[in-house]
Amino acid sequence: MRKFLLIFLSLFFITPADATLNVFACEPEWAALTQELAGDKASVYTATGALQDPHRIEARPSLIAKARRANLVVCSGAELEVAWLPVVLRESGNAATRPGGSGYFEAADFVKMLEVPTRLDRGEGDVHAQGNPHFQTDPRNFLPIADALSKQLIKLDATNASEYQHRLTAFNTKWRSAIAKWEAQAAPLKGVAIVVQHQGFPYLNAWLGLKEVAILEAKPGMEPSAAHLSQVLNTLQKQPAKMVLRAAYQDERPSKWIAEHAHLNAVTLPYTVGGSDTAKDLYGLFDDTIAKLLAGNQ
Repeated sequence: MRKFLLIFLSLFFITPADATLNVFACEPEWAALTQELAGDKASVYTATGALQDPHRIEARPSLIAKARRANLVVCSGAELEVAWLPVVLRESGNAATRPGGSGYFEAADFVKMLEVPTRLDRGEGDVHAQGNPHFQTDPRNFLPIADALSKQLIKLDATNASEYQHRLTAFNTKWRSAIAKWEAQAAPLKGVAIVVQHQGFPYLNAWLGLKEVAILEAKPGMEPSAAHLSQVLNTLQKQPAKMVLRAAYQDERPSKWIAEHAHLNAVTLPYTVGGSDTAKDLYGLFDDTIAKLLAGNQ
């Protein structure tokens, strides 16, 4: 009878050591990083997919329900999710996961932001006041973010602090080794002229030394017009490029048009975890990114 009672109680009561953190990750890269750092100590829900534009997500009831149950929200920040995340967090009623709460984490707080505007004018398109939020394209940025995120996990689940610290140390060692490998592989890309469909690659360019000579969008977040594409084509006749880059979630037509007319290689990058068949985790994301860039440079 006593044995039965212990089994019965175990179904309803979980010790802190066995507790699982519910994590709401805005983008796949932060879901993947959280899983790397937390392992089985966290149940991670990803709010967006690799083939979705993270700027333009609907604040669906399902997202609100997930945020309501979350212990931690992990997002890019820098206004990337400004069109939908504030609604989700407000409607969830979960005060801990709102900005300033113990369960809210913005990766942008821990990286050096590029393209910070000197003035704000929404007439200039999708301009972010804190800088360009697409810093996940430079793997070096994951190191300070991982360190800060690990500390956040420990604050929320101090019982498993040693596990989180161990996993952070292992990640740092493996990630630094991977970065060295990717940089060696990507050496031929330094100085290569590129065109981009969206202003989403400054961190990738800074990391690898790519030279951006044109953008297909006349203004950030605005679909390229025929007139602007013609202007880009004229630019490329004077200043040739090797390839045109777009993220997997973006419409391929503008890149395809400029590639055909300017005789460029059109390269579709995964951009985040899940953006290609190879990009199944953070390591696969950058393995595939480098491979596709090298192929585009042929």
